[in-house]
This record gives sequence, structure tokens and C-alpha cells, in this order.
Amino acid sequence: MTAKAGRPLPDLIAPDAMLARLLHRDGLMLVIDKPAGVPVHRGPRNAADKSGFCLEDGFDALKFGLPQRPVLAHRLDRETSGCLVLGRHRKATAHLGLLFKHGRIAKTYWAVVEGGPEADSGRIDLALGRLNPERGWWQKPDPEGQPAVTDWRVLGRGDDLAWLALEPVTGRTHQLRVHCAAMGWPIVGDAIYGRAPRVGGPGLHLHAREIVVPIQKNKPPVSVTAPAPEHMRARLAACGWPGDAQSRSGDQPG
Repeated sequence: MTAKAGRPLPDLIAPDAMLARLLHRDGLMLVIDKPAGVPVHRGPRNAADKSGFCLEDGFDALKFGLPQRPVLAHRLDRETSGCLVLGRHRKATAHLGLLFKHGRIAKTYWAVVEGGPEADSGRIDLALGRLNPERGWWQKPDPEGQPAVTDWRVLGRGDDLAWLALEPVTGRTHQLRVHCAAMGWPIVGDAIYGRAPRVGGPGLHLHAREIVVPIQKNKPPVSVTAPAPEHMRARLAACGWPGDAQSRSGDQPG
């Protein structure tokens, strides 16, 4: 398969790679494991990307017999990996959009943070507003901003590191990254809100680990888990992560 102007798709979004990243498929939705470092769609910030590609460019491989390719039901930041939900047709995508809008879809992220909280669990209730017009979607704590709430718990600890499960109650842009930084434990690899260098850092250690979608009435919700990405595994292991063969989202290690 080729993309614009006959150029081959990059390896990360080539047909075989997209199919390998499929985590769940039914008649209404797909869930794929988004790779870190790839924008989900072409927007103002990545329109000038030299590659010119985004994750959506690989969606033709995910039609599975339908006339139209699937559509994003939500988004993840470019540097965030993990569970990404796609609607397979217009009605399904609209239904998924309402579920996301009304907070019916449960999301659990894994993060490795610098330092870490003293307690083992808690809630961050900190409103967020836009940093300034020049910084686009960048956010900051703002008492006059939009309400933003994140529940968190510690899954493991290492040498000046902590492995957290983060559950956003609201869905503000960059919410988890700003909340962690504001608490004094920024996410490893965060070059915007943390201490990572803009170039050559370890990669953002934020992963959409699990998503639970009540896609059909009178049926149990669909629960999907994405494996830990390669760039996070060393620091997860340093915090006690036993590996995906033994680990499940939200479980305490041990």
C-alpha cells in the first residue's frame, strides 16, 4: 500500500504493522495499540512534518471488508502510546463519541514519574487553562480554567521513580502530564511539562494501558489492554513491573 504521491507508508503504519497492532475488533469498533511518536491525525502542529504522515494514513488496512476505513473516536497525544478506539462506521463513531463525552468509557494510563507521591493513592483536582495563545494546546494550572480531575495509585516504586496508574475522571488536553508535573512528580520523558530535553530524551513514559467500553446495551463492556511499550519497560521493571505475561492493568505487583 502506498500513501500520498505514491510514497510507501513508514514501517510503523504500514499494513502489516497496523494489523499487528490490532487489539480488538467487532462490528462497531476497533482498538489498536498506538505507537509512541506518531500523530493520530494531521493537524496544525504536524502539517509541516517532513514525513507528512500520521496514524490515519494507515487505516485503509483496517477496513476488514467495509467500504470506508475506520474513524478516530478520540485522540491520544503524539508521544503517548496505547489503546486507541476507532469507530467502524458513522453510527458507531457517533455512539462512541457520546460515550467519551459523557464519561462512560473508563481509561487507565500507566506512567513512570520522577520521584513520586508519598501516599499510595489519591485524587488530583486541579483546573486547567491554556498556557498562552502562542503555545497552542499547552496547558497550565488555572483556578479560572476548566475542571480537571485525575485519580491515581502507586503500582510500584524504584530509585527516584514511581510507577503509577492514572485514571482521568475528566478528559482535558495534556491533563495527566500537567497534573503530575504540578504535584512535583513529572512524567519521565516529558519535554514540555517535565525535565526531559527537547531532543534525545528517553521518550514520554505515558501509556494508555486499558480502556473499558460499554459499546452495546445488555452486554458486558469491552475491556482491552495494550502491552507496555518497549521504551518504558526498563523503568517499569525498575519499579517492580513483572512483565506483561504476569501483569494486568491496575494490579498491584507481587
